[in-house]
Amino acid sequence: MPVSMTTALMDQAGVTRSLISAWVGPKEVMISNDEVAGFVAEAPDRLVGVGSVDISKPMTAVQEARRCVETLGFKAIRVLPWLWEAPPTDRRFYPVYVACCELGVPFCTQIGHTGPLMSSEVGKPIYLDRVALDFPELTIVGGHIGYPWTEEAVAVATKHENVYIDTSAYTARRYPEELVRFLRGRGRRKVLFGTNYPMISPAKALEGLDALGLDEEAKALFLAGNAQRIFGL
Repeated sequence: MPVSMTTALMDQAGVTRSLISAWVGPKEVMISNDEVAGFVAEAPDRLVGVGSVDISKPMTAVQEARRCVETLGFKAIRVLPWLWEAPPTDRRFYPVYVACCELGVPFCTQIGHTGPLMSSEVGKPIYLDRVALDFPELTIVGGHIGYPWTEEAVAVATKHENVYIDTSAYTARRYPEELVRFLRGRGRRKVLFGTNYPMISPAKALEGLDALGLDEEAKALFLAGNAQRIFGL
């Protein structure tokens, strides 16, 4: 997808900045950190890089996380448990958590079921409870709202100051009611808007936003304020 098309679709939806992520799995690198850096270089005022690493090689993963942040200017590291068929409590993740703490960037992951025919069990939000207890210094963003365990995701985000939920891969009209209640009230500083682009365009992801019943503060935090604070934008 050309960067020009990406920014045009952002403009169409009134989105000023987007985080874009590398994809690194155990069998292949689907989108490399250097590719993401290239995309960001084409639109540095619009795109923000998120790196990914190979958790099977702990020292290489730590070194690459450091390169992503210190050299490429990325604002987070993201690893998907279902790609690795391992929950976020797996020992291979822990060096990456240490690196994120030292670098002062969030760790992003997926919670909830998977679209691809891979195990969804590793995406149970409750795994993040153990990670947050072990690393209270680590900011954790769980993407894809945690469905069908969204209530569990809300519970973990409520319990831990450093755990957040993002809504990527869901249009606003499809948010579960327990997430909407959280977003309207005590969770207004804990939920971030996401798209999962190019699977879902920004405009499509925003469909149904006005029907959520958010007040102006909650809407501003959800669409921009929380991400600006959490990712240091």
